[in-house]
Parts: sequence; structure tokens; C-alpha cells
Amino acid sequence: MLALGFTVPFVLAALVGLPLIYYLLRITPPRPQQMPFPPLKLILDLRPKEQTPARTPWWLLALRLALAALVIVAMAGPVLNPLAASTGARGPLMVMLDDGWAAAPDWALRITAATQRLELAAREGRAAAVLAFSEGARDVTLADAGKALERLRSLKPQPFVPDRMAALGAAQKFLAANSSAEIIWINDGLAAGHAEDFAKALASDHAVTLLQSAHQPLALAGAENLPGAMEVNVLRANGGPQEGVVRGLDQKGLGIGAAKFAFTTGTTAKARFELPIELRNEIARLDIVGEDSAGAVALLDERWKRRRVGIVSGASADVAQPLLAPSYYLTRALAPFAQVLEPHGSDPVIEMIDAKVAMLVLADIGVVSGAAHDRLLKFVEDGGVLVRFAGVRLAGSTDDLVPVRLRRGGRILGGSLSWETPKKLAAFERDSPFFGLMTPDEVTVSRQVLAEPEAGLRQKTWAALADGTPLVTAARRGKGLIALVHVSADTTWSNLPISGLFVEMLRRFAGMASEGAAAETGEVKEVLALAPARTLDGFGVMGAPPANARPIAANSALEPSAEHPPGFYGPPDGLVALNTLQPGATLAAANLALANIATAPLVTAAPVDLRPWLIAAALLLFLADALASLWLAGSLGNGWRKVTATTGLLLLAFMALAPPDAARAAPLSPRDLDSVLETRLAYVLTGDKTIDEASRLGLLSLSQALDARTSLTPGDPVGVDLARDELAFYPLVYWPIVASQPQPAAAIVAKLGTFMKQGGTLVFDTRDALTTRPDGPPTPESRWLRALLAGVDVPELERVPADHVVTKTFYLLDSFVGRTTIGETWIEALPPADAGDPAARPARAGDSVSPIIITSNDLASAWAIDRNGDPLYPLVPGGNRQREMALRGGINLVMYTLTGNYKADQVHVRDLLERLAH
Repeated sequence: MLALGFTVPFVLAALVGLPLIYYLLRITPPRPQQMPFPPLKLILDLRPKEQTPARTPWWLLALRLALAALVIVAMAGPVLNPLAASTGARGPLMVMLDDGWAAAPDWALRITAATQRLELAAREGRAAAVLAFSEGARDVTLADAGKALERLRSLKPQPFVPDRMAALGAAQKFLAANSSAEIIWINDGLAAGHAEDFAKALASDHAVTLLQSAHQPLALAGAENLPGAMEVNVLRANGGPQEGVVRGLDQKGLGIGAAKFAFTTGTTAKARFELPIELRNEIARLDIVGEDSAGAVALLDERWKRRRVGIVSGASADVAQPLLAPSYYLTRALAPFAQVLEPHGSDPVIEMIDAKVAMLVLADIGVVSGAAHDRLLKFVEDGGVLVRFAGVRLAGSTDDLVPVRLRRGGRILGGSLSWETPKKLAAFERDSPFFGLMTPDEVTVSRQVLAEPEAGLRQKTWAALADGTPLVTAARRGKGLIALVHVSADTTWSNLPISGLFVEMLRRFAGMASEGAAAETGEVKEVLALAPARTLDGFGVMGAPPANARPIAANSALEPSAEHPPGFYGPPDGLVALNTLQPGATLAAANLALANIATAPLVTAAPVDLRPWLIAAALLLFLADALASLWLAGSLGNGWRKVTATTGLLLLAFMALAPPDAARAAPLSPRDLDSVLETRLAYVLTGDKTIDEASRLGLLSLSQALDARTSLTPGDPVGVDLARDELAFYPLVYWPIVASQPQPAAAIVAKLGTFMKQGGTLVFDTRDALTTRPDGPPTPESRWLRALLAGVDVPELERVPADHVVTKTFYLLDSFVGRTTIGETWIEALPPADAGDPAARPARAGDSVSPIIITSNDLASAWAIDRNGDPLYPLVPGGNRQREMALRGGINLVMYTLTGNYKADQVHVRDLLERLAH
């Protein structure tokens, strides 16, 4: 059956007054019939007896009572709930809810489904209980359905995968005391968290109704900053072809880039960010657009930043055996996580420092002297990381760019002239940056350079051999670090360079470096635990850590839990990321096809509001009552014209109560009225919140600059929806191209053409200067823009020439730069000067403003600033000068749009006066 409810049920008490209404209507006679009263026919037309009834007819009474009842019921707010039909169960209801990260994307649907079933139990007088798997072994408490609803509404998804087996004991205990209970399990469809084991244990004795959503959760895992791009795995449990977008954000939540992914078959796809290394290193968060869950977020810390590392080797180049050179081993070890640079000039140390490396590796360099020594010392003191490897040259020289004093010569372990055997590595101590790495038994050292015994040697030792002699020593120098590996970078002194430990040790070194200069960290301190700084909730939103969050151990790999939620841990200058899914993770669908489990789709139907239908029925009854009153009054005898006119008026009144026709022209909104009276810049809403916010802040900054530097005082910029808003009020509309968005409808394309023909200017910004390749295929943004403009009458375009009026409207400019400087800007091509008479047209003139301007330099991101006036986005190559030139270019574009002809004439006024004189 269908359940009928009322939002204001006490109004139904007015139905008690229907008998009173009946009595009043019964004693009230209908309107008297009008009769002509000509004086000459008074006697003839006088009727012998009264024929007008003294009471209202019964059928009219019934009609009016029905009308009154409909109005009363409509005021009570009747609501029809299609899913609230009785299930026939008589025992209590237990709702089990998967509340891990996989349930977050459609959490509202899950809560609605559970709410409808608890409300049905409340109407049937049944008790209810709610079991959330994230609460583990907490006892399931049976209470009335109202309290169960309150508990349900207090739940929210957790950013980890709950272990369902931890809640099995509580569930079985409840069912043992309530054997007739109805069990509803709202499942997330994933096998993680022992879903199959829990289902088998529970369904062996009790029937379970499984409600499973059609939404397939997506997740991110295994991000890698590769040499040419950053890649991340997009995971799912199953499904057919599917596409999406992963975006990259910095620490402030500002967009850096986006990458598409596509599933054809299988459960893993890749999203690839082909960005410069400087931008990739700024990415602190990756998330899937539209997938609001902690699993769809991958947090990146210093370990994912790809550093520039320079390698300088003291060994002579052996062309015949390049695979035995120290630089080969170092390059192979560093390549997975760093951009490796090698010198080609005569002064390799200075060349590497000029290349802005974050870490410099010197392999068997004996002495660095002269200008190279001074530059290298300043590089370290300013925050650089210098890692040196021993060798025959370093063993026989004296250098001050080492962390400890060295004995001349070397120690030979093993061989015909030594009594000692090769030594193994000792385990890393807790205060070592290498703590947590395993020391393989097969790694041995046959030769090393020794450190002179001195005070503080133990504190400078990060790795040692089994006999206690240092293998790696390090010391702070200024803001930077000098480290020495007491063996060579090739296999002549040790087999360490061919082990996995060698790669991880270099990774730790690179993690201590920053782009160009390391942060000032002071002396190395013992770190036992990292306190939570910012954590994710189940929806993937970053915020303050919960009260039950606990620190994590340094250099440890943990699975997130209630006490260790995913997020950033540690001090602000050394944050460590803990992600929901670890590298190499996969998603698998749970197989819950068991005998006692009935599966049903997780669907809800919104309650149907019956008020519009009841009001419409009441209006129809009112119309019928009016016609009946006219008939009883004798108006129908006077002809159908009055009846028709009256009926038409009533129908018009009924239509006036209906919603306005969509085709009717809507009145101007207050925002449009303000735009008529005040000049405003506009930007197109793309649907991407990050890009739309960048456009708003960029145009707001540009408007403020126009107010401060020119006579124009524009209002705040306006975001326009092309499908709904009118463009005629805005002289310039900025449109950042998002290739992932669908193409607009034909009506919108026609609106763009009309706007351009009527004098408006559209500035299209593809923002793809960094990904465009000369003579290469067009970028996705360029293809998207070409498809859009295929249906628009676009004039011939040209690159902005140096003598175009747009370069002179306010500032004298050579180009229009934005977040990048290498992109091109296109504008409507001007007719060439008369070749026969060059003097007839001494300068290029803008006879009309170009209706279209296309650029790829991401103008709005270069203009955007925050409330404190600080830039929001990094520039490439960067600098305040580039930001100022971008702002000047924006001012020129606005002034050109508003005063194109006037400015063109002013620039060439002298030439025009000379022409008028002839």
C-alpha cells in the first residue's frame, strides 16, 4: 500500500466544521432569479405561485462541501510516500550501514533509504536499531524508531575502510536477543573490510536484505612523479566504459592542472599530468572531480616532489665501458624520483649550480677550489644539499667540504693484503634519517675512507658498518647539508650501488632538499612520532584532526584507521602524507550471493506533494460551482455569451495561478539591472569551481587595477551562465576553456554569434601554452575551441602585431603575457596598408574592436590575488615583473574594448591632421 502523510496534520481538525458549513449552506437560498418587470404586462406575467426554491439543491451542497474539504486537506500538506509500504514484518528493525569512504559519494541516498525504512517502522510501532561498521564492537542498542533516526542522522562517512568482522560479535549478540528482527544492510559493494566473511557468518542464521547502490566508487593510489609527467592510478571494482578527470591542487587548494582518465575494460586506469617539473612539484593533492570521498584523494608530500639533482664525477669518461662509471649507477638510482642533470662544460660544479639544482652529488671529487669552491659553499649555506661519494681521489686529498675530518688513504677490508673480511651494514639507529629502511645481509663493504675520531662523530653518523665505523656522515652547514658516503658510487668498493637500499638512501637525501634551496631546519633531531596536522573526512574534505586522532610513528607505513585518519602529519615544514589507499592497492567487488541474502537496488523515491493537485481540483470545483450558480440564477436563459465570457475569465484566473510559461521572456534580474547602470567585466561559468574562482578573482583584481590606474570605475565581475544569462550588458566576456566540459547547445552558439556581431568581445583563454608543441597535434583545449567556433561566424585572425592599437591603448606593450609567457595571442586581422601609397595609411588603425581574442597564457590566474594582495598562482618563469606586465595587458584589453576607435584616432592624431590638411 502507499503511505499518506501530512506536513501540518493539525489542520485536518477543520474537517470537523464541515457539518456547520453544510448547515449554513442549506439555510442560505440561492441567488433569486431575475425577471423583467414591464408595467403593461404586470398582471399577465404574474405567476400564481412562488417557484424559487427556499433551500440550496443537494447536489450543489455536495459540490461545495467537497470544495471546502479539498481546501482543508490541501492546507494540511498531504504527502504520498511510494516506498513506505508495509513489509509485513513484526519484529524490530536493524539497519546495518557501511560508512567507509566508499559510501561517501552517494551518502545522502543511503541516509534517505535508511530514513524511509525507519520511518515506516515508527508508523508500525516497531523498535529499531542502527549498526555503523566504523564503530566496531560497540553494542547495538534497541530503541524506538525515533531515537534510531536521531542516531542515523548523526552518522557520517569515515575516511578509512571499517573492519566489518569487528562488529560481528555485536550484531550476533543483538540478533540472539531479537531473533525475529528484520535486517537491512546498506552495502558499498566492495570486498575490503572482510565483507564476504561477515556476510557468511551473519547470513548463516538470519535472513538479510542487501541494498546496494548502482554507483561504483572510484579511488586514487600509487601516484608517481616520473621523468616526463606525474601519473596516478584510478581504481574501481568493476564496470563498463567510463571517463573522468583528476585535478591537481597546491597546498592552498588552488588548481595547478587536470588530467583525463578513461576505463575501457578492467579496474585500473591512469591519469597523466604532463606539466613542467616546477608545477608538478607544487601539487599537494590529487582528487577525482565529482567523486567526493577520501578514497578519491591522494595527498603528496616531499617524497613525491621530483628534485633537480646534478651529478659531477671525478672519474675520466670511459667510452668503452660507460656502464661501469659512477655516474651510471647514480643516474639509474635517482631517475625514478629526480630529474638528473649532468654537466657538459669545462666547469661542471658552477654549471650545475647555475642550473638551479636542489641537490648536487660529487662522485670521487678530490678538491674543489677557486670560484667553484666559493659557489659550492654558498650553495650549501643557502640551503642546498651536497652529497659526496668517496674514491681514490677523495681518499688522497684534504677538503673542507666534508662533514668530518678524514684520514688520508683508505681502509681495505678483504683482499690478499688485508687480514679483515668485508663488513656488513649495521641496523640504522632511531635518530638516523634512514631509520625504517632494511639493511640487506648481502650488502658488504670491501673498502672505505675512515673518519678521524672526534667529539660529536656519533651524532654525525647516519649509517655505520657492523664494526661501528661510519658509512654515511652528515652535518649542517648554514641552511644546507653536507653528507659523505664513505664508499665509492660504483661497485669497486662495495656492492651497495646495486642494491635497493642505495635507491632508498638517495631518495631520503633528495627529500631533504627543496627546489633551489632547502628549508632552514637546524640540527637533526630525534623524531619519534608525527602529530596530526590536517586530516581528511569521509567526503575528502581537509580540516582539523578529530579529537581521537593520534600521532603516527616516523618512517612507518600505516593503514588509516579511526585513530590515524588520512591526512598530513608532522610539523608545517615537514609534513608527511598518509593516504586512504596505499601504493599498489586495488578495489575488488564483494561476492555476496548467499542463500539467506536477498539483494535489492538502493533506490529512493521522493515523496509526492499532493497540494498542487488538490488545489487544482478545488479550482475546478469552484468553476463548476460558478456555472451552477449562473444556471440557477437564470443567466443561461439570457444566452451562452455571458456563460462563455464568465468561463473564460475563470480559466484565465486559473492559468494565472499556474507557473509561467518557460517561453515567456523573463524580466531583468537585479544583477542585470545593475550591469546596465555600471560597467562590469564578465566571465563564463565553466562548472569547474576552481577555474571559475580563478576567473572571478582575476577579473576582480583587474577591475581594482582599472579603478586605481584609469578613469574607469568598474563594478565587481559577474559570472554568466550562457544558457540563462544575457550577454548584451557586458562589453568583455572572459572564457577559460575546459576541455572536459561538453560542447554548448546550438542555441548558445547562436547567442555567441549575436553577441559578437552586436559589438561584444569574447576573450577565449585555452590556458595550454605549456602543453602546446610546435608542429604537434592540437591540445584538447584547442580542439574544443575549434569545435565551438565551427558554428560561429569568426573573422580572419592574426597574431597581435606590434603596431596594433591594442598594444597602445593605455600601456605600450610588446605582448600579452599571463601565467605563462610563451603562448600566442590572436585578434581580428586588419586590412593591409595600400601597397601603392604607403603614406596614405601611415599607421595601423583599429576601425572597429575585434569581436574575438584568443590567447593561451592563462590571463586570469596571473591577475588573481587574495584578500591580502598576495598572488594566488605561481607564474612560469615567474617574478613580479611578469605579473605586472600581465596586469598591464589586461588593462589594455579592457580599454581597447571600450574605446577602440577613439584610442586608435588618438594614437595617430598627428597623421590624421596632416591628411586632413591636404
